[in-house]
Amino acid sequence: MAVLQGKVVFGSVLKTDVYNGQDTGKYMLTLAIDPSDASTLTDAGVIVKEYEGTPQRKFSSKFPVVVIDIEGEPHVGDVPYGSIVRVLYSAPTDKAHPVHGTPTYMAKVRVIELAVREMEGEEDL
Repeated sequence: MAVLQGKVVFGSVLKTDVYNGQDTGKYMLTLAIDPSDASTLTDAGVIVKEYEGTPQRKFSSKFPVVVIDIEGEPHVGDVPYGSIVRVLYSAPTDKAHPVHGTPTYMAKVRVIELAVREMEGEEDL
């Protein structure tokens, strides 16, 4: 197992993710990560994508993931966009796919800094 820190850009840790209207059956977090961490992942056979020059990687699990706060207490609620987290994950090279690369399975999440989304108007209610 390894640990990686990043900023949440997409996430669904309370319920399974829905993509293009279909439930994927997986809990997930997509993180914006440091370029040095991206290099480490790439060296392990993990495919890292970039968005506007920032490396990003998706971590997923078929099972509910333990999410804790900085003090180690259970985190209540989802982990919103912009939150800083550390993810405990595995990247089993024996499950590498010739096109999609090595998968990254998250086991646990620690919320380092919780982002707070401010409501801007009536449409946010």
